[in-house]
Amino acid sequence: MLNFELLATDPDSHARRGTLTLNHGVVQTPIFMPVGTYGTVKGVMPRSLEEMGAQIILGNTFHLWMRPGLDVMSAFGGLHAFEKWDRPILTDSGGFQVWSLGAMRKITEEGVKFASPVNGDKLFLTPEVSMQIQTILNSDIVMQFDECTPYDTDGKITSEAQARSSMELSLRWAKRCRAEFERLGNPNALFGIVQGGMFENLREESLSQLVDMDFPGYAIGGVSVGEPKEEMLRVMAHTPHRLPAHKPRYLMGVGTPEDLVQGVADGVDMFDCVMPTRNARNGTLFSRYGDLKIRNARHKSDPQPIDTSCTCHACAGASGVSWEKGGRDGFSRAYLHHLERCGEMLAPMLTTVHNLHYYLNLMREIREALEGGTFSAFRASFKTDRARGV
Repeated sequence: MLNFELLATDPDSHARRGTLTLNHGVVQTPIFMPVGTYGTVKGVMPRSLEEMGAQIILGNTFHLWMRPGLDVMSAFGGLHAFEKWDRPILTDSGGFQVWSLGAMRKITEEGVKFASPVNGDKLFLTPEVSMQIQTILNSDIVMQFDECTPYDTDGKITSEAQARSSMELSLRWAKRCRAEFERLGNPNALFGIVQGGMFENLREESLSQLVDMDFPGYAIGGVSVGEPKEEMLRVMAHTPHRLPAHKPRYLMGVGTPEDLVQGVADGVDMFDCVMPTRNARNGTLFSRYGDLKIRNARHKSDPQPIDTSCTCHACAGASGVSWEKGGRDGFSRAYLHHLERCGEMLAPMLTTVHNLHYYLNLMREIREALEGGTFSAFRASFKTDRARGV
């Protein structure tokens, strides 16, 4: 089941505000979706995700197929019961992970042959197998199996001919995914994925044919695959608003806070990225006033929280009151710096909570701005604040 309702649009951009109803709940859009590759958002309890405003999270078809395997997933009735998350889940198709195997995999018309990175078993992932796995996972949003078009191949930028061949293969796989999804009687929603590399004409061909297949929602894939930032922004500006207005639009694997704000302006409803969690584990923290590297020596004695305006557990603690407003229960930069230097596991736990809270709160503020008709002013304020520096 999927129902998308458009609630508001911005007159100065392609930004929109909506609600997305799925089998496990309602999602307010625009939304950022935390990534839970192995059935967990690293270092974060499901209750904490709910408290910070997560409405939908991701699972990874490829990795969950490898471990714990489909027998275990079937025994639990899917991913929701297994990881104790009763809100919506989106699963990717496995296409990106297969692409990332490089020379270890062989792509044919039928699918992709590769050796398991876990135990070396010879495996064959096809559009049909991807649909079967995702049906067992019982994810609310299922992604079609596609070939992720690379930006370069063997050190050379992918040509238009190569990008076309890849895009057309993904379209043929999309038809097979649709047929298998329907054969399985999957009650959830299947999204098609627009490919075409960095070529607008190919993106438009892919989009047109996918729209003819009438998927419940659409994603933009093949970005954040090594291309220069300006190329990614060009594709992001070109494609989303050309997708059907009455269906949700998902930009896969993007990105920085600036990317999210620009993506919303370009007409995107849904985002995911490992950046907030991965950067947190590496000591890079996002804040309203710019990015902060907590391992730097200048934070050794700093009594401030990561972000004085933030109400996450790391910044404001149990009170939920920002440091600026009198809250004193949060953790100082000095303490987090100390934990990082000592390699204490509490450090990435707290920094991950903060970064995810920042991303989810950013999306909440965007939704409020769209509801209030102040999105243009919000964008200007956001840019000024982020440039201020920590």
